[in-house]
Amino acid sequence: MKIKDVIIEFLGHDGFLISNSNGKRIAIDPYNVSDAAGKADYILVTHSHSDHCSIKDIAKMSKKGTTIITSPDAQSKITRIDDVQMQIMEIGDELEMDGVKIEAVPAYNVGNDFHPKSERWLGFVIKFNGVIIYHAGDTDKIPDMERLTGYGKHGNEFVALLPVSGTYVMTAEDAADVAKMLGADLAIPMHYGSGVVGTIDDAKRFESLCLQNGINSVILERV
Repeated sequence: MKIKDVIIEFLGHDGFLISNSNGKRIAIDPYNVSDAAGKADYILVTHSHSDHCSIKDIAKMSKKGTTIITSPDAQSKITRIDDVQMQIMEIGDELEMDGVKIEAVPAYNVGNDFHPKSERWLGFVIKFNGVIIYHAGDTDKIPDMERLTGYGKHGNEFVALLPVSGTYVMTAEDAADVAKMLGADLAIPMHYGSGVVGTIDDAKRFESLCLQNGINSVILERV
């Protein structure tokens, strides 16, 4: 899917590949990716769970000089990959690479210990010129999301990539509520269809609920 000069491709599960006209490619949480995914200049890892920090998939999408941007708990895993650089981010950190700004934001569960707040695991806000993409990571609907509600203003296209499967993350219903709260211009479901948890029916329910709420939503075909 192309939004302005930004292309968003779905790699499956929580994985996405994002690129724009400068030719740089940013992958997020690649897991069981196909050969068609190709290589990335930057790979963002939200946390150390194996369906997000998959060493074989990160290595598959890496090339010499690829920068892996990750939470501190995944650091020891990433060191197993040769010829890459590593950048550690914690909640609240921001960095800029090749004209793209990346901000680390909270991701956690409320009421269970699958993704405890104390681990300080990550979602990411990626800011291109005119397009802002929020990858929520593995999270429930949390109060920290409220401060992101202004990102869709001032001429920006605001895209929310939200988990919908329930159990370890938000349900489709909660995710649709988040999309509405954020005022997203486009909401895309994730965290389904990989055999870990969640099905295409969760994604379709999310899409339908978003449309009922006046939020544009699309289910992307996997690359």
